Formats: sequence, structure tokens, C-alpha cells
Amino acid sequence: MSSFRLITTASPWLLLACLAAGALYAWLLYSKKTPWPRPLNYGLAVLRFVVVSVLCFLLMGPLVRYVSNTTVPPTIVFAVDNSQSVKLFSDSTALQGTQQQLQQVRERLEAQGYATAVQTLGEEQLQSINDVQYGSETTNLSQLLRQVQDGYAEQNLAGVVLLSDGIVNQGISPVYSNYGYTLYPVAVGDTIPKKDVLLSSLRYNKVNYSGNRFPLEVEVQHEGFGGRTANVLLQENGKTIASKKVTFRDNQPVQQVPFQVLASGTGKRHYVVQVEPLKGEFTTLNNTKHAYIDVVKGKIRVLVAAASPHPDIKAIRAAIESNENYETVLFIPGVNELQQQDYDVAVLHQLPGRTGGAEPVLNLVRQKNLPVLYILGPQSDLSGFNRLNTGISLNSSGQTDEVTAVPNSGFSNFQLPENAAERLQEYPPARVPYGEVRLAPNTEVILYQQVGRVRTNKPLLTVQNSDDKRTAVLLASGTWQWRLQEAANHEQPQAYNQLITNLVQLLSAPRNKKRLNVYPTQTEYTSSDEIRFNAEAYNEALEPVYGQSITLNITGEDEQPRTFTFANGENQSGVNIGTLPGGRYTYSATASINGQRQKDEGEFVVEELQLEALNAVADHNLLYQLASNSGSKLYYPQQLQQLEQDILQADHKNVIYSKEELSDLVDLKWLFFLLLGLVCVEWFVRKYNGSY
Repeated sequence: MSSFRLITTASPWLLLACLAAGALYAWLLYSKKTPWPRPLNYGLAVLRFVVVSVLCFLLMGPLVRYVSNTTVPPTIVFAVDNSQSVKLFSDSTALQGTQQQLQQVRERLEAQGYATAVQTLGEEQLQSINDVQYGSETTNLSQLLRQVQDGYAEQNLAGVVLLSDGIVNQGISPVYSNYGYTLYPVAVGDTIPKKDVLLSSLRYNKVNYSGNRFPLEVEVQHEGFGGRTANVLLQENGKTIASKKVTFRDNQPVQQVPFQVLASGTGKRHYVVQVEPLKGEFTTLNNTKHAYIDVVKGKIRVLVAAASPHPDIKAIRAAIESNENYETVLFIPGVNELQQQDYDVAVLHQLPGRTGGAEPVLNLVRQKNLPVLYILGPQSDLSGFNRLNTGISLNSSGQTDEVTAVPNSGFSNFQLPENAAERLQEYPPARVPYGEVRLAPNTEVILYQQVGRVRTNKPLLTVQNSDDKRTAVLLASGTWQWRLQEAANHEQPQAYNQLITNLVQLLSAPRNKKRLNVYPTQTEYTSSDEIRFNAEAYNEALEPVYGQSITLNITGEDEQPRTFTFANGENQSGVNIGTLPGGRYTYSATASINGQRQKDEGEFVVEELQLEALNAVADHNLLYQLASNSGSKLYYPQQLQQLEQDILQADHKNVIYSKEELSDLVDLKWLFFLLLGLVCVEWFVRKYNGSY
């Protein structure tokens, strides 16, 4: 249903003036003697009267109000929990019959004027309830019901029929949310506990150091096996590396089984924990779990050396050691001896300095070619520092300036926290050498200096990327106050710690001189995730090139190769290889760049999700609470006819949505062509009949 209404912003009495203007114009033009018949003359006068009157009316700026009404019938959405647990722990024949009956209910509701739709986990919409496949590896009912609420917000959503077993293993419990519509849960599954043994969880550190033993704690749960003994196996590459026996007790349904595992080698490792099946178990699907760990070499060792004791040293060491993968060793001339160890990074505070005693650490840095973070201060020997070719040189008269830090938005080698810019502005000013600063072409600025409220182009923190190592320079001492101020304002000095640890990580990272770099967007996936690879290619000058044909080979623990071919693009578009079963995978990528064959390789893991096999007992109490919260009740498959009657008796009404549009009458194209047509007709008739 639609309606039009004409609105004028001027007084309606002016309409008479428009008509008078049209009549006057027509009388002046056609009151004289004409060569055509009088009836034709009257017709032409009427045409001129209409055109002139309408044009005068348009000068008043009239508006057209258009109202359109749309009738939307009540909508019933059939939300189906298509998780694996529904199929695993429900009678297949009864489940199929329930689907068919629900589809029949849906068709009868449509015949009564209802609109219906089918929604499943993962935003999938189907044409028929009979088409539902129970393959989802997780159950998030809260997300499913929220998607229905958001997707049908303006479609007169009358209610949702939820087919589920009530088992939730992801997201928040749906009983704590208000969805704003009537919920009609239909319960499937079995609420009687099954005689079963299952691995409920594994606890372990995902990153461990090579050569160390790490704990792996297994949580075993049983139902109905009190007094029985089971064997728990720990396997790697199909071989059992450890086993333990556990005796179940009636009064202790959950028991812990600890293992100590030796982390040998480096890289991704895949361990399988399995409880050997016992006679009489309902299912053995939940007897196995997988653990994926990343074995890395020992901690990154950072040498922190200073010209003399200083509060900066404690702040820097605390920031570095906030990352458990780093450790520091301190050296101060005249205070302790330099330990001869294998260092990965050096932090030199006011070294080279004006006083002696630091030659051993400077020689060590030079001999080992260590990446270095130089921190300048009043005791620094600037002339000696300028000879080190750190990517930055200073010409200072000895004067200092007080500055605050401003991040360089163009620096992308690492990211600071989102609130870093605000926190840096809260830091107290630090002293830097005042004078001329020169940067080498291969030096990037991480932080700029800000004097008062004026941001300068002078660097405060830089990093140089040379051919063999990286070197960073911080021009300010006294930054211990930064960490102290941030901790006082925000409890944790997050920005300061991350700045220092990211800088150490950047310095210690090996230079990437590969001309082909192919990598997964994540190092860990689940078996339900789609896996995507990105690729970067470089020419001899290490400049990025695009459109290279890349062959990607992926091999899992089953040694079955999978091959993909794609081209790298400027927008980092790579290849989506879809989902993979759980396990550890290695990959190799090859490409011909300017006639030279380039290769890259690596590994990643896919964690097998087994959430749906953990709980075989349906939670109908959750469904009952959902129904009570929305003023409904819980239904069982044999009560679907009652469900249909309750929906119809609720007498959901159609909703009429009105849409109003307001536009200028002069903008209507059809009116323009109408007036143009009238004018053309008048002109043609006059010319045809000998107008003068």
C-alpha cells in the first residue's frame, strides 16, 4: 500500500495567483484573431494555461511526500544444533524422524501465512531441515541464537524453534542472555549417563626449551568403572614413550595422571595421549587427545653492560625479563667480572664511555659481531660512538635537551600496544644530547623527539639494518622514570616493557635474506579452521616482485603430499588450502625468480578438536531454562504437534513497516517530460496551422 501527498511551503492562497498568471498569459496570447478555428484556439489556450500555472507553482518549491507500507508476516526460524554430539549420542532413526516431522511442521506453518527459515551453527542457512548434516566440531548455542536475533531483527521474528541436545562447549551459556523472542526448544539426545572412560583435558606448556623435561598432566574421567584399572599411553610418531596405570575409584570420577616429557630437538612436536579401551565402554571416541608443543632452543641471553651503576639498568633488565624467553647477564667495570658466555644481544649503557674499563665488553661485541642497543648519556664518549657506524652520528657541544617520545607511524618492523602513544606522552621528559643528528640511509626511526608540544624530526630511538646485523640507538638516559611513571599510572608498564622486548627481539632475529618467503598466517590451527598461506618474493636487490608462480607442497604425518599452485600479489593475497585433519605438517615452496630457483620451507600444526565427543549426556535442563526465560516450555520429539498448536495459538500478527520519502516536486523527471511534451504539442500545432 502506497500513498502520495503534495506539500507546499508557501501559503495555499498563492495557488490562485499561479492560476491567475496562467490564465493571464493564455488570454494575452490567444485573445487575438488567429488563422485557425476557434475550438483549436481554446485548446491551445488551455495548454498554455496549464504549462504556465504549473511552472509558477514549481517556483513555490512544492514537496512530494511518498509513503510506502510493507506487510511482513511473522517469521519462525528453525535453529538446528548441527554439532557432532547430536548425531553421536542420539538414535539415528529417531533423529531423522524428528527432522522430517519438524520439516512438516514448518510447511504447515507456511501454509498458515508464516515465513520460515532454517539456521545452523556457523551461519549456514539451508532450504530444508532434512538437509542438515551434523558435522560441526563445536557447539556455541549463544552465538547461534544471537545470529538469529541480529539477522532477523527487522523481519517480524515471532519465535525460534531450537533443535538441540543442550551440550555447549564454546562461548557463554545461552541462559544468561535475553534474545527478545520466544524460544521453543526441542530436546534430543540421552540424559542417562553412559558407562565410559574419557580424557577430559591435557595441561602442558605449548613452548618448551630443548633438552628440558616439561610436565604434561592428563585428566582422566570415568563413569561406572570404579575399581577397574586402565593404562594411559603417551605416544610420539606412533611409538609409546611412556605409560602409566590408573585405578578408578567410585568416589573420585576425575583423576590426574602426570608425565614428565623430554623436549628433544627443536621445532613442532606432536604427542598423542590415549587411554586403552575398557570392555563395556559406550564409546572410545573420547579416549584420545593430542598435544602440540613448540620446542625452541634455550633462552635468549642478553648482555647488559654499563659504564657505571644506574637506575636505567634495573628498569631495562626488568623489562627484558618480563618475557620468560629472555635472560640477562650484567657487567659493570670495577663491580663484577665479564662472564664469557654465548650472548645473543648486547645492551651497552653509556658505552663507549669517557672512563676506562669497558674494553673487554667492547672487544667481545666486536669479535662476536653481536647486535647492540646503544644507550647514550652524560658519560658517553660521543666521538668514540660516532666511529662505530651505528647508523646515526651526533655533533653535540655537550648541551642537553629535555624531550618526550613520539612513535613513528611509518615504522612497521614491530607493533607497540594500541595505547602506546598516549602512554608515551605521559612519560616524564628525558635528557638527550643537543646538536646536529645525521642518519645513514639504512637507518629507521622508531621514536621521534618532542620538545614541549612541538614534534621534531630528530630521532630518539633508531635501528640500523646492515648486511650482517642490526644496531639500535637510544639517545636518552634516565628512562627508568618512564617505567616507574607508567607503573604508577596503569599498574603495569606494558608499553615500556613491550618496547624494550620488541627491540631485543628485533635485534636478535636473524636477517632474512631469503628471496622467497612463504608462511602460514598462523602457526597453529584447529581442524575446523581454513588454512591460508601468504608469500613474498624478492629480486637480487631484495626488492619485492609480484606475480610469481609458486608451488606449495604440504606433507602431514601420514606422508601424503598435497600440492597447491598460486601467485603472490601486492595485497598479500596468497592461497587458501582449506581445512586439514589434526597433526604436524611440514611444507616446502618453490618458485623461479628471474630464472633462479628459490625455495622456502617450514612447519605448522593443526590441533584436532574432540570437544563433541567429551560429553555423551544431553543437557535438557539448559533447554528447559531457555524455554522458561522466554515464557515457553520444553518439547520432546513426540510433542511436535503440540509445538505447532502453541505457535498458532500465540496468534502472531503481521507487522506493517512504513517508509516515508520526501522529495522536491521539481526533481520528478516525468513532470519535466510532461511539460516539455505540452510545450512541443503547442508549438507544433501553431506552426502547422500557420502561426505568425
